[in-house]
Amino acid sequence: MAGVVDIVQEQLEAYNARDLERFAATYAESIRIYRLPATDPAIVGKGQLAETYRKRFASPGLHADIVNRIVLGNKVIDHERVAGIKEVPIEAVAVYEVVSGLIETVWFFYPVTRGGSRP
Repeated sequence: MAGVVDIVQEQLEAYNARDLERFAATYAESIRIYRLPATDPAIVGKGQLAETYRKRFASPGLHADIVNRIVLGNKVIDHERVAGIKEVPIEAVAVYEVVSGLIETVWFFYPVTRGGSRP
């Protein structure tokens, strides 16, 4: 499913360019983003997505690299390394669900640190 990979890659490129309009255009109006293990979404809707990422895109040096990518049907699973948010790069697994050519749901998984906290 080249289209599934294409839309996720486009959002990555827009993220790295800190191009909010282009980034938001890859998401459905009804986007839901989860930061697991939380069961309630951290972001609901394109308006909240834009507000959250407008702040993040102000971070100098913000850049995400894909360590590994797996595609399974309409899901793209990325092992990401993100620099420019904290003092050291953050690693996460993101599962992007693409429906009708747009990202509709994202689940982020973060490693647990020694103190039991997540980034």
